[in-house]
Amino acid sequence: MTSLVLAAQAAGQGSGMSMILMMVAIFAIMWFFMIRPQQKKQKEIQKFQNELTEGTPVVTGGGIYGTVKSIDLTKNTVEVKIARDVVITVDKGSVFKDMTSSNQVPQK
Repeated sequence: MTSLVLAAQAAGQGSGMSMILMMVAIFAIMWFFMIRPQQKKQKEIQKFQNELTEGTPVVTGGGIYGTVKSIDLTKNTVEVKIARDVVITVDKGSVFKDMTSSNQVPQK
């Protein structure tokens, strides 16, 4: 009877270590597939926002498409032309790359 109790205790100690290894493995997988790509994407967005120039097609955080008219670095704002004679001022952090303008398919 005592040998069964000792065997159960030995098995319980080993499973604790395997549980820790499993948790570390799950965290590593989550970091590799979720956190790391998000950090890379955030760096790309930050790089785009820092390299903005006049005439660049952009999309605001609210989904408004337009082109950059001017950039005010002191206020950290961007003026975006969205239609003829319509210019809005938005925060530089809410301006993103217009993916539709770079991925246009040529008309046949």
